[in-house]
Amino acid sequence: MKTRVISGLIMVPLLLVIYFGGIWLWIAALLISVIGLQEFCNGFEALGVHPAKRLSQALACGLFGALVPEVISGPWDIGKVSLILMFWTFVAVAAAMMYGWKITERGTYDAVATVTALVYIPFFAAHIVLLDLTPFRILTWVIVLAAFGSDIFAYFTGYFLGKHKMSPNLSPKKTVEGAIGGLIGSTAACAIFGLLFLKDHVALCAVLGLVGGAAGMAGDLTASMFKRKMGIKDYGTLIPGHGGIMDRFDSVLFAAPVIYYITVFYSMIQA
Repeated sequence: MKTRVISGLIMVPLLLVIYFGGIWLWIAALLISVIGLQEFCNGFEALGVHPAKRLSQALACGLFGALVPEVISGPWDIGKVSLILMFWTFVAVAAAMMYGWKITERGTYDAVATVTALVYIPFFAAHIVLLDLTPFRILTWVIVLAAFGSDIFAYFTGYFLGKHKMSPNLSPKKTVEGAIGGLIGSTAACAIFGLLFLKDHVALCAVLGLVGGAAGMAGDLTASMFKRKMGIKDYGTLIPGHGGIMDRFDSVLFAAPVIYYITVFYSMIQA
């Protein structure tokens, strides 16, 4: 536990990235994508599957590069942003499939793993930047509160009250009691955030805390699923006590898109 706490404190300065937003948040999300792809593809290689690692990283840079004009100049244009996402998704998936054309050197799983890596990591991570472009950019804080909050509250609730295993095959230490505590904690944390900074949208913050917290848990279990099949304990050793980038941000990758789309729908209703 001591190592986890120390490592968590080391990551506190990253909150400054969210505070400043803009190009700094863009850089952070890009680094998560590039390093995360490296770790994820390395995990597949342990299975004898070889995704297009460098191609995936190049495509990730292409996605974030396409968002630079929006990040620097703005304002938020949902039509333009959606077009960028759709076009990039087509190019990325098509490129990943074509990577498998060399059937004498590569297997079908190599192409499938490449598609999975591209959608799972840079596409999901880009939504952190996209939320920062919306009129509700302050809700980028809710991504952290929902994802990390559910994890922290679930850990301590499970530690003291946990009895019933939630998913023993994926994560033996996670309990039903811990999950409930995590959801209550993330909802409460986001509701308090709303009371302090978005008094007219407290209900929205609470909903985002609940749904984002649940998405974060799903992301954590998904990462565990991959690690179990890959036969690895952690994706990397970059962060002491937490493993690699993917070990720390697996919940964020799932929470960010959910929070972004709910926020977009909400802003459209409010308009």
